[in-house]
This record gives sequence, structure tokens and C-alpha cells, in this order.
Amino acid sequence: MAVKLAQYADISLENLLTSAKHILFVLAKNIEEKHIFSEVLQTKLKRINGEYKDLAKTPLTTDLPDGSMVSFVALSEELNMFQRHTLLLKAIKPLLDEQPNRLAICLLGDEAAREAHACAAYYVVTVNAAELPSRKKDHKFKPLNNVSIHGYAASHDYGYVNARVAGNALCRQLTITPPNYLTPAIYREKVATLAKEHGWAHEAFDMPTLKAMGAGAFYAVGQGSEPQDAAIVHLSYSPKNATKHVALVGKGICFDTGGHNIKPAKYMQGMHEDMNGSAVALGILLAATEQQLPIKLDCWLAIAQNHIGPLAYKQNDVVTALNGMSIEIVHTDAEGRMVLADTLTLASREKPDVILDFATLTGSMIAALGDRMSGIISNRPELAIQAVNAGAAAGERIVAFPYDEDYESDLDSDIADIKQCTLEGGADHIHASRFLGRFIENDVAWVHTDLSSANRKGGLGAVQSDTTGFGVGFGLEFVKDLLA
Repeated sequence: MAVKLAQYADISLENLLTSAKHILFVLAKNIEEKHIFSEVLQTKLKRINGEYKDLAKTPLTTDLPDGSMVSFVALSEELNMFQRHTLLLKAIKPLLDEQPNRLAICLLGDEAAREAHACAAYYVVTVNAAELPSRKKDHKFKPLNNVSIHGYAASHDYGYVNARVAGNALCRQLTITPPNYLTPAIYREKVATLAKEHGWAHEAFDMPTLKAMGAGAFYAVGQGSEPQDAAIVHLSYSPKNATKHVALVGKGICFDTGGHNIKPAKYMQGMHEDMNGSAVALGILLAATEQQLPIKLDCWLAIAQNHIGPLAYKQNDVVTALNGMSIEIVHTDAEGRMVLADTLTLASREKPDVILDFATLTGSMIAALGDRMSGIISNRPELAIQAVNAGAAAGERIVAFPYDEDYESDLDSDIADIKQCTLEGGADHIHASRFLGRFIENDVAWVHTDLSSANRKGGLGAVQSDTTGFGVGFGLEFVKDLLA
């Protein structure tokens, strides 16, 4: 999606009205100056018995005599980024619902406020203007081609915002795609095409290769599907000026039936989105590439399906992972940690500075946080703090959970080196992390992200679609923090 951007330092009524018929006014909370649409705003407020201060909680939309639509919102300095994004989305949604070709953003307040609000507003507008997959016969997408910003002219062209939007859009587009249109084979083809377009090194470890390598944890899950088109795909972005090396790892289960421990229909619905972690990793890779960040990124995608069949793995099986550890299978619906185990081993053998993994992994993380936030667990306390701060800066809220070793005693097995999980419930999100940590070699620093907010009805923060693309903004901010 290419949006043509125009910027105007001053606010001219002529420029504003000729730029677009859909106008967003972003106001400072305590603005006192009379702006060009003060009378329109005051008239509407009077009609609904409202006050200016109400705009800090509930945006207001009204029509102008010439047919234009105007939306007003007031943002205070006390708001965090998530709150700003949420309010901006409420103001922008009525404008975008009409699928305009052009949209104007008008900023009022002191210079610091206008600078901060310009970036946030431009992001919320453009991320929600992205086209998402639809198989409806009468689906017609009208692109937003032009955005103008009035009242503040930045010294840049918002390229970093455009890169984040591109990454988020790619993540959501892949995640929403129906499972018959995104099998492992099709997904791998799409990834190969992306690698060619963006100059990423590309290699794929297919099922015969993984079997020969001894990657029994991943192979156990992939062997149950026909065709056996599962693979661990490795992409690399390696700029010559790289100063850090980060590995991105993503769970890419294209459909999860639960295997022999089959899910009820209620919980199998939407399981084509169980590949969201891999889409997040791809989105971060794309955004970092478009920003030309001086960092080497290895992206490891664990692409498979968890199906039922004569060869599917089952409870009480014992399989041997790539690092030589034997695993007792306890529940076939805990397939995510199986495919990630061997993938994390491969990633850690490259000795990156940090590994970031992303996965829609456990129901217990959703039980702990709901679908408004996601949780992280790290083997380095300082990285956990850094991750929470990166999420706050991106407007994607992160909560850190403990990684204490005594939780691992629950995974003791009488017959293998470790149990895959337990059947007793409890803190499965921590159990899963302790399990995954056993497959990281070379004592590499690692942050695991359990994407409990990958999907939320009505959207979340800046994004209005149910599939949120959560993690791309956080991950990108985290990578940039590592560079700093």
C-alpha cells in the first residue's frame, strides 16, 4: 500500500478543504486558541449538551455544509501510547468507514504535542487503511491514496511509520488467510517470494532433511499431515553495517486440530490463525528491512500443521529432539512447543545476541491476561524489563512473567528427559517456557512472547480488525532498543 503524503506547517483553510473531504482534528487537551472549525465544534457540542473536555474520552464526528466529514479528538500529555492509539482509532473509524480516497489530519496545540500527535495519528490512519483478505463475491476495496498533515511539517517522510504499517499489514494478511489458501506448501512459496523481493537469504529444512538431522520434536508434529510439506524456513537480512545479531523465531502452525487430543469445535474455530507467531516474525523482518536498520536478523519459521492420521504422534510417545533430549508426549495439542523446540535449537546454534520468539502458545496466558495484552518470559531479567518498556512505547502492552526454575520440576518424566507438558493445568505458560528453554544452546539470551492478544473482537489499540498484528510494533521497538 503506497500512500502519498503531503505536509503543511501552517493550517490553511483552503489547503485543508481542498486536500480531503474527510478531516481529523487532533487537539491538545487544554487548547485555548480559536481554530478554523471552532464554531462547528461548539455548535455540535451545544446540540448534544457536551463540553470540550468530553473530547478527551469520546471523539466527536459531524458533517459540514459542503458535505465534508470532520472528526474531533483531544489528547492529553498524560496518555500512554496505547491510550492515544485507542482514542485516535475511535475518532478515525467513522472517517475510514466511508473508504475515502483522501484524508486530512489537522494538528492543534504546542509544537511538542503536534509532533507526537502527528506520528500517532498517521500510524492509526494508515494501518487501518491496509487491504485485508476477503473472499466475498461483492468485496470492493477502495484504497486510501492521499494523506495530508496540516499544522506540523516533520523533517522526515514518516518512513519508519510506513515500515511498521507494512509489517503489521503483512502479519494480518497472512494470519487472516483461510487455511485451504495457506497450507504449509503455499506458505513456504509465499515466503520464498518475499525473500526474493526483499533480498533475504533463504533456506528450507524440509521433512526428510529434518528427519536426517534428528529434529524429532518438529518431525513428530509434521508427520501426521499429508502431504508432509512442513518445514523450518530460515531467512536472513544481513546489512554490511550490522552492529547486532538478533534471531526471530515464529510458530507457524497453519491449522491446529489438536491432533489425537482433538479440539472441540468451539476451540478449533479460528485455528488457521495458529501461525500468527510466524507472521509476526515476518512482519518485524519486513519492517526492519524497509527501515534499513543496521542489524543482522535471522528469521526462523516453524511451518507445519497439527493433523490427525495414521502417522500422527500420540500420547505416551517418546521422541528425541535435535539437541538429543528425549521428550515424553503428554498432550498432542501442545504441538507449538514441539515445533519451536528444534527451531530454537537451530536459531541458538548461530549464536545471536538475542532470540525473540513469537507464538500463540497457551490458553493459560489468555486466562491470565485476557486478549488485551500479551505476556513475555525471558531467561534474562533485564531483557524482560526492556521488553515491557518496548511494548509501552509501541502501544502494544506487554506483561512479564517469571522464569523460575522450580516450575520445571512439574515436567519431570519417569521415562524421558522431560515431559512436553502436564495434564494438571496450572501455569502452563510458564511450564511451556521452561520446556522451551531446555532447547536453547550456547546460553543465548532469549525472550519468549505468548501472543494472547493476537485476536480480539473489535480490534485492539491502533488496529480495528479482530486480527490485530500485535507483536510487530513491540518487536520492532525492541530490536531498535537493542541497537541503542
